[in-house]
Amino acid sequence: MRIGDEIYRVVYPAAADALIDEEDFDNDESLPYWAELWPSAVALARHIHEEDLTGKRTIELGCGVGLPTIVALRRGARALATDHYEAALDFVRHNAGINGSPEPRTALLDWHAPEDMTETFDLVLATDVLYEQRNAEALAKLIPRLLASGGEALVADPGRRWEPLFREVIHEAGLAFSTESVFVEQESRDVKVVLHRLSRPGS
Repeated sequence: MRIGDEIYRVVYPAAADALIDEEDFDNDESLPYWAELWPSAVALARHIHEEDLTGKRTIELGCGVGLPTIVALRRGARALATDHYEAALDFVRHNAGINGSPEPRTALLDWHAPEDMTETFDLVLATDVLYEQRNAEALAKLIPRLLASGGEALVADPGRRWEPLFREVIHEAGLAFSTESVFVEQESRDVKVVLHRLSRPGS
């Protein structure tokens, strides 16, 4: 896959449906969304490819197969990739290796119970994570906690149902907020992706 002037190789499962765990689904309707390379991930990866991230502390929420994290590493970031699934973190480490990137730090992270995450970051990344009401609410509360002074978050979304709720809750945190629309070609059609940029003023 071409990102800017570079080619990235991204390995992901051929059939995501085959990874459905019936017990997980019965417990909380969990599905293996991590196993797809979504247009929002491509859009965000292309965006951060244009930035110098040397030395910046970054975290990706719901990293899936890890394309934005890998691009951030190539741009000089000190990256942490997080997901709800251990298998996703395995793919991130593998994909970083085949692209000649440093291996990212990885960690399991439940957005609904993030008490163990006490670090703050210069850049928070998330792609296509607003597909459920509970996720939109949890992330709108989590992201401000993760932002260091002067930090920013980039959330790429293709128009999911709960995106307006996310904006509503995030507004209460008092972060600066702006949006930008980009298009990603997928299966011979253009998918509109909106990049939300949230920033915390420096002290």
